Amino acid sequence: MAEKKSEKERSVEERLKSLYKLQTILSEIDRIKFLRGELPNEVKDLEDEIIRYQTRIQKFTDEIAEAHSFCDAKHQEIEDRRQKIARYEDQINNVRNNREYAFLEKEKEFESLEIELAEKNIREANAKIEQKERDIEKAKQDLSDQEHILEEKKAELQEIVSETRAQEEDLRTRAKALETEIDPYTLAAFKRIRGNARNGLGIVTVQRSACGGCFNRIPPQRQLEIKMHKKVIVCEYCGRIMLDGALVGVTDPSAEVAAKPKRTRKAPTKKPKEA
Repeated sequence: MAEKKSEKERSVEERLKSLYKLQTILSEIDRIKFLRGELPNEVKDLEDEIIRYQTRIQKFTDEIAEAHSFCDAKHQEIEDRRQKIARYEDQINNVRNNREYAFLEKEKEFESLEIELAEKNIREANAKIEQKERDIEKAKQDLSDQEHILEEKKAELQEIVSETRAQEEDLRTRAKALETEIDPYTLAAFKRIRGNARNGLGIVTVQRSACGGCFNRIPPQRQLEIKMHKKVIVCEYCGRIMLDGALVGVTDPSAEVAAKPKRTRKAPTKKPKEA
């Protein structure tokens, strides 16, 4: 039983060591990403902005095409109504009574009003077309400016990425290799914790009797359990995995302070009183 227990303890220790090594590598990858700054986000925003401009231009183009179709339909309508008026005028010349004359005149008047309305609609549609064409020209100019900026940002980002690509690929390869040494459950928990942490730390050492992630005080009994390495322990405040720094060669500053000998102040010697 004792042998099986020690094997389990070593297993926990190895898992914690592997997790800490993995965290170290991932933190270095995060540092490389930080060096790139906001460039990746700026490039993504510019790409989205360009798509919005292209969508806007296409929308304006479709609206212009629709307006042209509307104008064509109205021109045809005007032509049809003018033909009706011509027929009514022919019929007026052959009317036999005032009632037929009045009816034909009203029909002519109605068709004339419809023609005026159609011509007004055409003028409005043409004004809309002119406005949309101006909007397209402005959108194209803005699109060209954004594309130029995007090319510059991409070139800048590519330069930074090329400088750190080899290093990042090596780190990612090492991280993948380390992940195989950790059981899936612990690895998944670590990735979940790391994803929720603002600074990307999923595992931290105990520093000055406090969690190295959120710096909240750890009870003495909890610290003892961490040093025993019998199980994976998480901080009750921030949820990060905690381990004893000595396990991975990280010195606790509080231990160094305690190890330093305290200076003793000599008591002042009293001079004998003169008789």
